[in-house]
Amino acid sequence: MAPQISFTKYENEALPDFRKKINLAESTEDVINCFVQTITELCNTVFDKKIDFDFEDVTLILDREPHFKMNQRFFGSDEFETVWNGSDLSRVIGRFAKSAMNRYKRLEKYSEKTDKKMRK
Repeated sequence: MAPQISFTKYENEALPDFRKKINLAESTEDVINCFVQTITELCNTVFDKKIDFDFEDVTLILDREPHFKMNQRFFGSDEFETVWNGSDLSRVIGRFAKSAMNRYKRLEKYSEKTDKKMRK
């Protein structure tokens, strides 16, 4: 059995800034942008820019787990698949996605309440 590579170190480095940005997000769009930006930067760091990650390569998914989707083009790359299948990267991204999803739902609920109060 091959050893598992851990990217928890990278997660712990990105987490404080991510939490700060998520907590300051004023809209659901801000949450999505923060999540995608954080994951793009994380992946660029993990892969040492050998694979080019762009804003469109990561999507936050609210209605099903794992709450994120990576662009299918990466799964044709041996380098990406080796890291993806032999590490905790998917779980790390999943934890970021879960936090973003929770904030998204809270903002969505809050905006509905605000809209109702404004209509009265």
